[in-house]
Amino acid sequence: MRVIQANKITKVVADLAIQANQALRKDVLRALKAAYKKETNKRAKVILDAIIKNAYIARREKLAICQDTGLAVVFAEIGQDVHISGGFLIKAINEGIELGYRQGYLRDSIVRDPLLRGKPGFTPAVIHTGITKGRKVKLTVLPKGFGCENKSQVKMFKPTASVSEIKKFIIDVVKNAGPDACPPFVIGVGIGATQDHACLLAKKTLLKNTVHSPCLSGRQAGTVRRLEKELLKEINRLNIGPMGLGGKTTALAVKIKTYPTHIAGLPVAVNISCHALRSATKII
Repeated sequence: MRVIQANKITKVVADLAIQANQALRKDVLRALKAAYKKETNKRAKVILDAIIKNAYIARREKLAICQDTGLAVVFAEIGQDVHISGGFLIKAINEGIELGYRQGYLRDSIVRDPLLRGKPGFTPAVIHTGITKGRKVKLTVLPKGFGCENKSQVKMFKPTASVSEIKKFIIDVVKNAGPDACPPFVIGVGIGATQDHACLLAKKTLLKNTVHSPCLSGRQAGTVRRLEKELLKEINRLNIGPMGLGGKTTALAVKIKTYPTHIAGLPVAVNISCHALRSATKII
């Protein structure tokens, strides 16, 4: 049994919250640069250049990449041979988010009562925990801005639905997002399981440390990869473009995760990320 102090969890989460909000992931930055080289629309190139420069300035000056520093989504994978000592894991994570957001001068955007609203704060985070093998803890902080989160959708298809129907739904979600979700997007898709788990699958696709690598392996990978490529091609034909002002870079990537589902259903969830796809991970 390995013992990890709760205050260590707090410190790591605080650091990750700052890192995620100030340093754009390298894979996303590479995708933006690749899009800039391929883009032929002059206005779109100017916008992509500004987005790339903004990321460099944010990292150098230790500033938030975007004024919307999001609702912190935290994924904690806990080894089965780990004991968290000196505090409650959920409390330690929330204290880390509070500390990191204060130290990083990040925006307080969270209202505790979704109906009555009230004065915003930094927490609580949305926390997903899982048990894994071993004696380590993997922590990931994903600050999710709500310009793009508001455009996410889920649909419960009949099990007889065709792939073309599913593609149309995903493309229509992107059309509906339009300029409001700050394209170019990374589009996460969850297919299967239950309604709630399909939504979680879609969000988990955004955690992959490279936007151009497949989320699946094995027998399904080829089919899913083809679908990802087809969707990306069709979405980039929409001419929404960077910040919705035209061009062929509406999306940087489409990422799909699947899970077994019931014979009577076929849930499909779409989670859209803006160009500032931010996450940071550490294993302790």
